[in-house]
Amino acid sequence: MDVLLNIFVGLHIIGIASLLGGFLTQMKAMGAGTARFSPAMLHGALTMLITGVALVGIHQAQDHNVNNLKIGIKLAILVVILGLVYVKRDEEKVEKALFGAVGGLTVVNIFIAVLWN
Repeated sequence: MDVLLNIFVGLHIIGIASLLGGFLTQMKAMGAGTARFSPAMLHGALTMLITGVALVGIHQAQDHNVNNLKIGIKLAILVVILGLVYVKRDEEKVEKALFGAVGGLTVVNIFIAVLWN
C-alpha cells in the first residue's frame, strides 16, 4: 500500500507543478495584461483534485488520522481554483487580479499542505 501511496503523492506533486508552472510562466504576460489560463493549469488542478481524494482515501483505509479541517480547507481552495480556471479557460485574456488570485491561492494551498501539521 505504501507504493500506491507514494505513486499518488508523486502524481499530486506533478499536478501542483503543472498548475503553478503554468502560472509562473505567464507572470510577464500577466504584467502586460495578456495572460490566459493554459490547458496545463486546468489539467494540473484536476490532477490535484483526483489524487488528493485518492490520498485521503488511502490514508483512511489504513486507519491513519486525517485532519479533516485541513483537507476541507485545501479542497475548498482547490475547488475555487478549478472553477476559475475552468470558466475562464477559453478566454484570450484573463484579468490580472483573477490570474493573480489563482497563483496566490495555489501558493496558499501549498503552504497549508507543508506547514499545517
